[in-house]
Amino acid sequence: MENLLKQIRACNVCAKHLEFGVNPILAASSESKIIIIGQAPGRVVHNTAIPWGDKSGDNLRSWLGIDKTTFYNPGIIALMPMGFCYPGKNKSGDLPPRPECAPLWHHKLLEQMNSAKLILLIGQYAQNFYLGNNAKANLTETVKHYKTYLPKYFPLPHPSPRNNIWQTKNDWFGLEVLPELKKYIHEIISL
Repeated sequence: MENLLKQIRACNVCAKHLEFGVNPILAASSESKIIIIGQAPGRVVHNTAIPWGDKSGDNLRSWLGIDKTTFYNPGIIALMPMGFCYPGKNKSGDLPPRPECAPLWHHKLLEQMNSAKLILLIGQYAQNFYLGNNAKANLTETVKHYKTYLPKYFPLPHPSPRNNIWQTKNDWFGLEVLPELKKYIHEIISL
């Protein structure tokens, strides 16, 4: 695993597309019990090199009901974005994750994480890649039907503060989904 992580951190396959440069950000171990597959690092994470080290990460840890020590323990949680580097900005937010990363690296990482019990698919990029035709018509429907994908996958919206409006419109997420998510997370961590 260490050799693979070094290869990924040295990757520059899409360097010519990255305005702010190459800085692959991930954390994983062959012992990881939970794999979190998000979109791509934002600007803050790019600058600090701390995965989920921003407001989205604070929200995600709250959703999971875990502290930073647990979250940043790769023996418990692997942090594996669809795109390992910050893709840059567009008019309405960050650009999509670079399409090269997941097909190039994800299967190699997953092959070495045999202890994983659950994969969280955060946002539509991860859901579309991993669920394919099994994803529902949109992210809301996919998240609403999360039980369909268990025990392997647990789809979630992105925890960005920009999604607070979505959460307000879909109060079932906080009332029904998050308690179930916390239960699954704590059961797996206690194994």
